[in-house]
Parts: sequence; C-alpha cells; structure tokens
Amino acid sequence: MLLDRRDKRPAVASPARYSVTFAAQNASGIGATRILGVPVSLVGLRSAVDAIVGWCKAGTPHFVCVRDVHGVMRAQSDPALFALHERAGLVTPDGMPLVWLARRRSNGGVSRACGADLVEELCRQSIAHGLRHYFYGGKPGVAERMAQVLADRFPGLQVAGTSTPPFRPLTPEEDEIAMAEIVAAKPHIVWVGLSTPTQEYWMRDHVGRIPGATLMGVGAAFDFHAGDVKRAPRWMQRHGLEWLHRLISEPRRLWRRYLILAPRFVWHAAREEWRGRGKA
Repeated sequence: MLLDRRDKRPAVASPARYSVTFAAQNASGIGATRILGVPVSLVGLRSAVDAIVGWCKAGTPHFVCVRDVHGVMRAQSDPALFALHERAGLVTPDGMPLVWLARRRSNGGVSRACGADLVEELCRQSIAHGLRHYFYGGKPGVAERMAQVLADRFPGLQVAGTSTPPFRPLTPEEDEIAMAEIVAAKPHIVWVGLSTPTQEYWMRDHVGRIPGATLMGVGAAFDFHAGDVKRAPRWMQRHGLEWLHRLISEPRRLWRRYLILAPRFVWHAAREEWRGRGKA
C-alpha cells in the first residue's frame, strides 16, 4: 500500500510537471523526474557512466541507487528508503517500466542503466582513467569470483579488494574494521551487493567515509558477473522481459516481487500518469 499523505516523506512535485530537485541535479547537472514520488535520473548508461567517472576523477564522494519497480514499491512503505533517494548522486532507471515513464516525461536520452551493465561499462571505461574497484557483498566467495571474472575480461582492471560481510547487521566495532580495510585499499568505486534495501541503507550511512569513493548499489549484479545466475537473453532485456526470465529462474524467491508488487506499480503509475495529463 502507498503511504498515507500525512506521513513524513519529502514533498512530491506536481505530477503535471514531473519536476524534481534532489542531489542528482547538484552532483551531475542531470535532470530527473519522480515516479511515485521517487526521483529517477534522466540518464542512459553512457551518461551515467560519464558522470560517475567524473566524480571519481574529481574525488567527490557520492552514492548511486539503481532503481527498478521493486525498489520503487518498497520505498512506498519504507519512509527511510524513500527519503534516502534525495541524497543520491544518481538514481538510475533499471527496470524498463521506469525507462518508459521517464522517456514520456523528458525530451529523450533516457535508457536502461541496470546494475550489471553499469559494472561492465564502468570497468571498461575505468582502465584508461586508472580507477580502482572494491567489491563488497554477495554470498561467501561471490565477490572474489566476480572480481576475477571482471579482471580476466578487462585486462588492466585495478581490483583494490573484496570482502563479504555476514548476513546480519555489523556491530559498530565490526563496521569500523570493515571500513578501515576498505579505506586502506583506496578505491575509487565500491560495488555494494547487499540487496535492497540493505545496500541503500549501507551507502547512505557510509558515503563520505571512504575518501573520494563512489558507492554503487548493484545487488544481483554480483551473482550475474560471478556466473552464479544467468542473465536473460538480450532480446528479453530490450523488450522489458528480463523480469520474466528472473521469475522463471527463481520463482520461490521472486514471485511476490513480480506477481504482486509489479501489478500494484502498474496501477499506481497509471493513476499518476492520468492525473498528470489531467492537470497539464
């Protein structure tokens, strides 16, 4: 269910204008829209990568949320998750429904920028700029395999380190130890694979603690690049059907996401579109 309008979330811009003011505009000069109140940057894969590389070279810390339908719907019932998007340097459109809506509300230039593709393209582009990568998250062994696969695929890639936290909240002492290890590795990009919303909370709480680093919450991209989970064929990705491939691959874990939350999103997004046109 969507939150009551009397809650404490940041005020949502008029749907007629679909405008937004949040950290992305200050951090990258890239515009954004709001989808069910959640800011979504008007970017494609290339423009998102260019912005992130620019931050890394300038040494300005940011975090990036990679947002899909599931994340938008989770934010509706989680005020803390909803609010932290306002602090993100970018909120990239992952799911194709978000891309389609963003395109309708902009002058073009919006395309899918999902976690797995951001990993691949940033690793490719970072070699020329000497950027260092740290991989934090995943199940035991996944971060190491992911880093090795990427290093083999992109010769010259600088892997600063890997670590896998336990599947529980860290104590303050454990968190300090983990932070000291990451800081000592001097990464430019920290890839965070803790799943939504845990990874978003972690980025919110740790941005700026790793000097000059951009934190990237990419969740399932760890499993994709480690080779543990196979991505959908390209034609399914292009036509917005990757969700179906994932549902078939992991029905027990993902059925609620795609069979309950996704239809709710369609209903609320359609209502938002209708209200926007009616007030334009």
